[in-house]
Amino acid sequence: MKTLRDYQFATPGDRGASVAIGNFDGVHRGHQHVLNLAKRLDVPLGVVTFEPHPREVFAPDAPPFRLMNAEARANRLEKLGVDLLTELPFDARLSGLSDAEFVRDVLVGGLGISHAVVGADFCFGKGRAGNAASLRAMGAEMGFDVTIAQLLEGDGGAVSSTAIRSALTQGRPEDAAGMLGHWHRIEGPIVHGEKRGRELGYPTANMNLDGLHVPKPGVYAVTIDVREGAHAGTYGGVANLGFRPMFERETPNLETYLFDFSGDLYGTHLSVGLVKYLRGEAKFDNLDQLIVQMDADCAAARAALSR
Repeated sequence: MKTLRDYQFATPGDRGASVAIGNFDGVHRGHQHVLNLAKRLDVPLGVVTFEPHPREVFAPDAPPFRLMNAEARANRLEKLGVDLLTELPFDARLSGLSDAEFVRDVLVGGLGISHAVVGADFCFGKGRAGNAASLRAMGAEMGFDVTIAQLLEGDGGAVSSTAIRSALTQGRPEDAAGMLGHWHRIEGPIVHGEKRGRELGYPTANMNLDGLHVPKPGVYAVTIDVREGAHAGTYGGVANLGFRPMFERETPNLETYLFDFSGDLYGTHLSVGLVKYLRGEAKFDNLDQLIVQMDADCAAARAALSR
């Protein structure tokens, strides 16, 4: 998959793609439906998205809400067969374009798209003046086709990033996975922690949650992909997501213990999928009690993963 950080970097060989347009936070089943509608046999499959998410620009003081960072989104889109990913820098210049200017300058002049697919609720341009219907009309004038995808319905209603965040907040990763079409994953580099887990016999890989929606704090059965290096592969494990009340941590992070693993993972990137919520965070009277609970958590996680 080729990634463009701006439409101005497109080359003649990038033109003519059939693209899906949107934020694609979570790359859930609704997004996958949009991607499927964009697939054409004779042209590359593209995605046009925005980085940072527009909501981060318009509401910078709002609590973190993203289901995945740009790295995780790109990894998921590549797995789904996307050939060309365009991450438009959402800044004052881009957000100041009118709907017509966005179509003329970005989609046509910059990327030269042949076909676009958007959700029925898609809005674009300064003041959100453009919508799916107006995009279709502009496409007819400027030489590209537009398909409007209706919102996908699941067992609990419309599949949406909002519904997925709600499931994760309530400790229901299985329900989130049903809407996502995959386990909710937290991806990124391993950061140095306080190395207390190693002293307890449970060395953990630490990842921060900066900018991400924080699922219900607690202990999870997880699946882990080590993306590169000598230990690349997929592992089962158990993770603590949250604030570690035993050690009074102020900011949330993810600490993952990989089953049946020995080695150094510093400098590598992990993808950790939340499979089952096992219990809430707890504060113990002493380290011996904590170790007993960690033994029990590992057994519970192995049982959950075996199912």
